Amino acid sequence: MYRIAVILAFIITFPYIGNAQQKRAFLVGISDYTNKTALSDDDWGNIHGTNDVELLSKTLRKQKFRITTVKNQQATAEKIRKGLNEFARSCKPGDLVYLHFSCHGQPVEDKNGDEADKWDESIIPVDAKMVYIKGRYTGENHILDDELNGYFRTIRKNVGPKGFVYVIVDACHAGTSYRGDEEEDSTIVRGTNRGFSSSGKIFTPKIDKRGKIKIENNAQMAGICIVEACRSYQSNSEICENGVYYGSLSFYVNKVLQESRLGRNVSWLNKVSNYIKSDIRLTRQNLVIETSQNR
Repeated sequence: MYRIAVILAFIITFPYIGNAQQKRAFLVGISDYTNKTALSDDDWGNIHGTNDVELLSKTLRKQKFRITTVKNQQATAEKIRKGLNEFARSCKPGDLVYLHFSCHGQPVEDKNGDEADKWDESIIPVDAKMVYIKGRYTGENHILDDELNGYFRTIRKNVGPKGFVYVIVDACHAGTSYRGDEEEDSTIVRGTNRGFSSSGKIFTPKIDKRGKIKIENNAQMAGICIVEACRSYQSNSEICENGVYYGSLSFYVNKVLQESRLGRNVSWLNKVSNYIKSDIRLTRQNLVIETSQNR
C-alpha cells in the first residue's frame, strides 16, 4: 500500500515526465543522381550528399538525437514528402528539431506570384529532372520552398514555443552544375543557374548581399533558424577533406557541433560562418542565416 502511495505521489508531482524534450533529426542526402557515364540535358550530375549525412549522423547521435535519414535512391520526391509528413507528426511540444538537406537545388519559375524575383527555390529529389519537357516532366518532383515552408510551419506548431527548429540547406540555386574529375583540385558544385521554366524564362538571380535575415517570430510556434550554404547568385562548392568530398556547409556545421552542444542559442553558427570565411577554397561563397531569434 505504501509503495502504491509513493508511485501516485510521484506521478502527481511530475505529471509531464513522459513529455520531456526529445531531440529529433531528419536528414536527406543524395550522391547518386545517375549511374550514366554520359548525361543528357535533363539529368543531374552526381555529388556527395550522403557523405554529409553519414558525417552528421555520428555527431548528432552523440548528442542523443533520434535520427531519420533518406538517402540516394530512397530520396524520391514521394518518399521525402512522406518522410517529412511522418516526421512532423512525431514532433512534440518542447522538442529540439534539426532538418538537413544535402542535394542539388534549382530555381523554379514562380506560378503564384509570392516571390519578388518571380522565382521559387527548390530542392532536387533523385527522381527530378533539370528541364521542363511538356508531356514528360513538368516539375512534379521538384520540392519548392513554398512546400517546405508548409512542413516547417507544421513542425513549429507541433513543437511549440518551448521548442526550436533548425533547417540546414547544403544546396544552392546558382552555380554551373559542374563537377570535375575527383582530383584534389577539382570543383564539384551543387545546384544550377538554369531555371526550371515552362515558358522558357531565363533565370536572373536577385543580388541580395544580406548574410543575416530576420524571420518574424510567432508566440504560438517554435523559433526557427534556416541556414543556406550561399547567396542566391553564388555557387555552393564541395570541399575535399582527407580524400573525401563533403558539402562545405555540412562539413563546418559538423566541425562546430563536435565542439558545441546544439540548443536554442544560435550563436554557434557564428563559428560556422567564420570557418567558411577563412577557407580559401570558399572565397566566393557566403553563408546566409535566417532566424526568428534575436542574435
